[in-house]
Amino acid sequence: MSTTARKLRVGIVGGGFMGRVHGRSALVAGAQIVGAVGSSPERAEAAAEASGAERGFATLDELLAADIDLVHVCTPNNTHLPVTLQALEAGKHVICEKPLATSAKDATGLLAAALEAGRVATVPFVYRYHPMVRELRTRIAEGEAGQITSLHGSYLQDWLAGENDQNWRVDDAAGGPSRAFADIGSHWCDLTEFVTGDRIADVSAQTRTIRPNRGGAEVRTEDLATAQFRTAAGVVGTVVVSQVAAGRKNRLYLEVSGTESSFGFDQEDPDRLWVGRRAASQLLTRDPDTLSPPAARINRLPAGHAQGYQDAFDSFVADTYAAALDGDHPDGLPDFAAGARSAHLVDAVLRSAAADGAWTTVEN
Repeated sequence: MSTTARKLRVGIVGGGFMGRVHGRSALVAGAQIVGAVGSSPERAEAAAEASGAERGFATLDELLAADIDLVHVCTPNNTHLPVTLQALEAGKHVICEKPLATSAKDATGLLAAALEAGRVATVPFVYRYHPMVRELRTRIAEGEAGQITSLHGSYLQDWLAGENDQNWRVDDAAGGPSRAFADIGSHWCDLTEFVTGDRIADVSAQTRTIRPNRGGAEVRTEDLATAQFRTAAGVVGTVVVSQVAAGRKNRLYLEVSGTESSFGFDQEDPDRLWVGRRAASQLLTRDPDTLSPPAARINRLPAGHAQGYQDAFDSFVADTYAAALDGDHPDGLPDFAAGARSAHLVDAVLRSAAADGAWTTVEN
């Protein structure tokens, strides 16, 4: 993470939960949050207060006309395309929440627009920024797993388990044709491909809507999805994704099984990494004195001081700002190519589920 005397000047579009998360990370990274835009002109000041911005702007046009370097896009999914395009056309760097767009075609278009504009454009797949994830990635790259034989895991939440639980993401007009997989399954797939360096090539998936009506409105997006897959290297795997799993708040779990060692990472217990071996297993604890250099780079706290989700987000934002300020591209920074890749995976899952689980090739 680079340091510089010049403060990056940023704007935040959206004042909800993610706007607050982005705002905190922006301040921790030393940026000046010039302004924020809400869901309406009347919500401008509320968005500014939520995100820590100096003032609210009534419209995106007004924010982009201000002296800012980078825009955080924290709006509903169906607005990512127009807001991000407008920011890129105005010459701004962009951090856009995932999913990058509600279709693979639009996500690919945003990647092309970012490349043409020559701007830094990133997507917050922030679980890459847990030090023990980098430790896992380093050990796999060094061959410690031996031959990887299988990949499996889940991402489970319960925040939509109740019959009256509601959110804009449930509405496919705002959230897009996929909900659970696009929202959280995308994180699991990105993390799996990131740590293994291997890509999911084909999927056989099924989706299910447990609550077909919420608040009197028809629900057309999935509450859960399961998929089996095979990778480009021939590794087989499975994943379960659910937003209706009672008792699970935000449990992303990934296990990589190998002939020499296996590894297990649990996002709800991110300071530890399970290493399984035939003779003996061990539980590694995050300790800056023993971490590999890639993991130590993003370590923020001494051993024994829990480092979690917001810390990971802070590191992601700091890396994005370093890229914008210095032309640096820190290792592991998830850019719009990762966002477009994720959109193609979601598309393959939906196409497979619509075809009764038929094996479907990921097109990107």
